[in-house]
Amino acid sequence: MSHKTHQYSVDLKWVGSLGTGTKEFTGYKRDHVISAAGKGDILGSSDPAFRGDSTRWNPEESLVHSIAACHKLWYLHLCFDAGVNVLAYEDTAKGQMAENGDGSGQFEWVHLYPRVLIDAQSDAQKARALHGDVGAVCFIARSVNFDILHTPTIVKSKV
Repeated sequence: MSHKTHQYSVDLKWVGSLGTGTKEFTGYKRDHVISAAGKGDILGSSDPAFRGDSTRWNPEESLVHSIAACHKLWYLHLCFDAGVNVLAYEDTAKGQMAENGDGSGQFEWVHLYPRVLIDAQSDAQKARALHGDVGAVCFIARSVNFDILHTPTIVKSKV
């Protein structure tokens, strides 16, 4: 089976040194800036539970966002292929990570709650079922080792 490859490049710069580096555990910030050519910067840090800045994106939120975004993009594609006309799409994605006694951890699950508005002529059952097909094709979902659940709400437009 032949395949194409795609490469992605981002720059990450730690901006949390307070002058003494990592000499003391409480003597530095976890802040960083993520950048890529031609795009706006993303201000990142660690989760506040790990001494991070709550006003910046943390890696855990970024992972949940990546799963939700990939799901949405593939879902829209599958809907197009199936003749389901999506008029609006929103999601509230939640994830749970377990922290181990040694400080390591891993995600246990991500749960998506997409709210999808389809046109009056589209099949709501098909629109709901297509969410179950996304995991087989979504690049991010295929790359993680935990469950991605989804509880969609499908609403038909009145017109």
